[in-house]
Amino acid sequence: MNTARMVHSKVVIIGSGPAAHTAAIYLSRAELSPVLYEGMLANGTAAGGQLTTTTDVENFPGFPDGVGGQELMEKMRKQSERFGTEIITETISKLDLSERPFKMWTEWNDAPGSEPVRTADAVIIATGANARRLNLPGEETYWQNGISACAVCDGAVPIFRNKPLYVIGGGDSAAEEAMFLAKYGSSVTVLVRRDKLRASKVMAERLLAHPKCNVRFNTVATEVIGENKPNGLMTHLRVKSTVDDKEEIVEANGLFYAVGHDPANGLVKDQVKLDEDGYIVTQPGTSYTSVEGVFACGDVQDKRYRQAITSAGTGCVAALDAEKFIAEAGEAQPTVETNDGYKTNPAL
Repeated sequence: MNTARMVHSKVVIIGSGPAAHTAAIYLSRAELSPVLYEGMLANGTAAGGQLTTTTDVENFPGFPDGVGGQELMEKMRKQSERFGTEIITETISKLDLSERPFKMWTEWNDAPGSEPVRTADAVIIATGANARRLNLPGEETYWQNGISACAVCDGAVPIFRNKPLYVIGGGDSAAEEAMFLAKYGSSVTVLVRRDKLRASKVMAERLLAHPKCNVRFNTVATEVIGENKPNGLMTHLRVKSTVDDKEEIVEANGLFYAVGHDPANGLVKDQVKLDEDGYIVTQPGTSYTSVEGVFACGDVQDKRYRQAITSAGTGCVAALDAEKFIAEAGEAQPTVETNDGYKTNPAL
């Protein structure tokens, strides 16, 4: 029988990436004693989020020589703890946003009828988004050793410079990533399953006219091939025609997926407003969601940029918005003294 005692906090952060830890740093320095649930392989990702699957990060300010993704997240976590954030390595599995204080349960305490393990006056959702994978043979072996889901994050690293690169996808994102990669690779080939691009007319025309980009229609990747040694790099790609099933092996030192992301919205689905792709809708220029007291930051609400630095920026926004919300709620009603001599605020 789970005998966990319910605890109340002013603000709880759910997530473990740059957005979550930036929010935690700001809130802890504001002396709001934030609690951060970093999860235990939440959504299949280790604490630290997508950056933990990245090797070298060269575009995060303050690290002129680059920094490992895992190392960067460890530094953020230590900074959160330094200022007093309580970090809990458990996964929030259920969240009730129907009334304040909001209620939450963990995987260890979500049996039907069980009491919530924590309540909060404000909640910051920073659960991120996961890049869709294709589960090709060789994908696990060469992930981050040739395969990536973020050209802007990884395209400039040395293993891709002046090498033949491939992009999978047919939309605007694939076109943008291919043209970005053309700055670094010797050539960029876009594999499109169908006989036409899904990208907008303008983006499609730019891609097709680019001197270093080539589009192969009616073609899919079927296997990633590379060096057979620890940390070996990708060297080739097996591709197949969707018209006649003809296969060939092509030289490829990089493969970039541009087939979309899935926002981790399971906790708030049917509770806050989402857009047509499942991203949490926030009021423009803020982190406010459709539920008062609930804020969203990072990739779970950002379908366009999805960068570590932009996630950190929205984490700052969420912290400042939550701090303002809590302060205004505290001023809404007077503090009263209870029978046991303690002072409390009915608004919180």
